[in-house]
Amino acid sequence: MVRLFNLIVKEFLASLRDPKTRAVLIGPPIMQILIFSYAITQEVKNVTLAVYNQDAGLEGDVLTQRFRNSSTFTKIVTISHQGEINSLIDNQKAMGVVVIPQDFSRELYARRQAKIQILLDGRKSNASSIVGGYASKIINRFIQEYFVRGPSVGVEIETRNWFNVNLDPRKTTVPCLVCVLATVLGVLISGLSIAREREMGTFEQILVTPLTPTEILLGKAIPALILATCSAVMLIGIAIFLMGIPFQGSFWLLLASLNLFLLSIIGVGLFVSSLSLTQQQAILGVMLVMPPFIMLSGFATPVENMPNWLQWFTVVNPVRWYMVIVKGVFMKGMGAGEVFLNCIPLALISTVTLTAAGVMFRRRME
Repeated sequence: MVRLFNLIVKEFLASLRDPKTRAVLIGPPIMQILIFSYAITQEVKNVTLAVYNQDAGLEGDVLTQRFRNSSTFTKIVTISHQGEINSLIDNQKAMGVVVIPQDFSRELYARRQAKIQILLDGRKSNASSIVGGYASKIINRFIQEYFVRGPSVGVEIETRNWFNVNLDPRKTTVPCLVCVLATVLGVLISGLSIAREREMGTFEQILVTPLTPTEILLGKAIPALILATCSAVMLIGIAIFLMGIPFQGSFWLLLASLNLFLLSIIGVGLFVSSLSLTQQQAILGVMLVMPPFIMLSGFATPVENMPNWLQWFTVVNPVRWYMVIVKGVFMKGMGAGEVFLNCIPLALISTVTLTAAGVMFRRRME
């Protein structure tokens, strides 16, 4: 423990004194533009919409069919009772729910305004706003085509957004930035740690000490974990107290999942650092893995908007799973059960990345 403590102190000092460097390479930008061209899009497509049709008349069924025929909504979920609405939106199984009331047909035939309610997931503020516009357009077109009986016939559409009532983009973006910036710091510090020792010529000095390979890796990982955690906690404090972002959940749940998430990220950084002989190579390695992590996390565009083959790559992306946790804890007070379910992939990814870093480090020592 004394040897490990001394190594951790040394790593803290080296990390804090190391100047920030930048580098540019042709390969990573080419790979990034190929991935980003598929991952990033301003369109809202492949949307799942739920319809709660309480109307016993024909018009409610016809309107539901209009949603089925729309190219925007690839899947229409028909629900039979109001209790299903909470589950669909909470678990992000549907972007929105269209509620057709019982008197829809009767009100239209009587030339009175019928009310239709559209419930949207405010956690995806931009996408929800666009989906609400699509749904309203379909409803209005339906009215124009089927009930041209005079100016008195119409529909009053009531739209409500859950979790982000006013669709304020900051309430969605700022929690995501906490995840993104913690990712950058965790990968950068751990990615430069071993490469810095090689470049400065002190790596051989560490090898002749009584430290085992496991102790060396722990001495590199723990400072990176502490520094990245402190930075993330600072960002959370700025988001809540300075920017006024509502925080609905448990800080301790967020912190526990943050540490697990950072372990998976640090494992990637140590793996990159083990392969690198210089800090420049390590920075280029970090530049290679960081953009796919961020772009395939759901930060820039929903994962559901990506092609199916690209969605499979997001499963092994730890940033994707923590992005769900940080948005859920901030915006809807995600409970311990849901946090635990999203921590399971993080635990598996952490095990794989840290094991791979350890194996690569031992091979480079031989």
